[in-house]
Amino acid sequence: MDLRVALIGYGTGGSVFHAPLISSVPGMRLAAVVTGNPGRQEAVRERYPEAEVFGSADRLWSAPEGYDLVVVTAPNRQHVPLARTALTSGVPVVVDKPVAASAADARSLAALSAVRGLPVFPFHNRRWDGDYRTVRRLIASGVLGDIRRLESRFERWRPEVKAGWKESTDPRDAGGILFDLGSHLVDQAVALFGRPERVFAEIDTRRGGAGTPDDVFVALAHPGGTRSHLWMSATAAQFGPRFRVLGSRGSYTVSGMDAQEEQLREGLTPKDPGYGIASPDAHGLLGVPGKEAAEPTEPGAYHDFYASVVRALRDGAPPPVSLADAITGLEVIEAAVRSAGENAVVALDDQ
Repeated sequence: MDLRVALIGYGTGGSVFHAPLISSVPGMRLAAVVTGNPGRQEAVRERYPEAEVFGSADRLWSAPEGYDLVVVTAPNRQHVPLARTALTSGVPVVVDKPVAASAADARSLAALSAVRGLPVFPFHNRRWDGDYRTVRRLIASGVLGDIRRLESRFERWRPEVKAGWKESTDPRDAGGILFDLGSHLVDQAVALFGRPERVFAEIDTRRGGAGTPDDVFVALAHPGGTRSHLWMSATAAQFGPRFRVLGSRGSYTVSGMDAQEEQLREGLTPKDPGYGIASPDAHGLLGVPGKEAAEPTEPGAYHDFYASVVRALRDGAPPPVSLADAITGLEVIEAAVRSAGENAVVALDDQ
C-alpha cells in the first residue's frame, strides 16, 4: 500500500517542489493538501483531483490515523509547531529548510522525535542537485586528490525588496538570505566534509529598504584542513562559478544552476523525459591548467529524497538527511551571525 502523504502548504514550496515530487515517487500518494488560499485550493483540485483539500491543518489532526507522513512547507515560524503537532499525533514528518529558526528549537524537535519514536526528515533537496552530485562523485573517486577548498555560490540579481515573511526582521521568521540560500550551502558543505570546527562570516544588507541580510560570505574550517567558502547574495549583477573545488591533483569548476527548479516551475516532473538532465554546454571543467576537459554533470534527482523517505519508513533504512545535520547547519548559521557581529573567527563548539 502506498504511503498516504498530507502536505501542509501550497505556495512555491508545496506547488513547485513537494507535490510534484511526492506524486512521482513509487510507494507514495498525495492524499491531502492543506491551504487556506482559495486560488491555491482550486489549483490543487485541478492538478491533483484525488487529493483531499483542507483549509486548516486541524482537519489532519482530527484524524491522523489517515496519514503515514506529514510534509510541512509553511512559513519558517510554523515549521516547529506543525512538526511537533504531527509527532504528538503519531505521524512522521518532513520539514522544509530551515527546520527551525534556531538550533535550540531544532534540538527540542529532535528530543520529541526520540521520545515519540518517529522520524523528522529535513528537506535539504539541494543534496540532489546534479552539480552537487557531480562534486560528490569526483571527491569520492579521488581524481581531485585531497580537497583543499570548496567554493560554492547561490547568487541572484534581485535588487528590489519584495514584501513577504522572508524579509521579516522578526527572529521567529528566520528571514534573510543566510537562512534561505545559506541553509542549502551550509548543508552541502557539512554533508561533504563534516561538522566544521571554526566559522567566519561577513553579513551585509545592501538593498535600499531591506531589513534582513542579502549579501553574505561564510568561511568554514573543517577537520583535516579543508575549507569551504560560501557566498549567497541577492545583489550580484554577475555570477561567479556555482562550484569550484580545488584539490591536490586537480580541480572542478561548474557554472549556472541545476535545471530541476526551472523544470518543475514549467510543469515537468521526474516522470518526464529529460528531467534533471543538464545540457552539454552547462557541463563543468575537470583537470589542471592546459589539461582540462568537460565533465558530464550527474542527473539531478530531487525525487530520490522522497524515495529514501519511503525506504526509511518501510524498511528502516537511514534517513536521506539526518536531523543532526540540520541542527549542525543551524549552529553554523548562528556562529556566522556571531562572527559577523564580533568580526572574529568563532569556534563552533565554543558557542
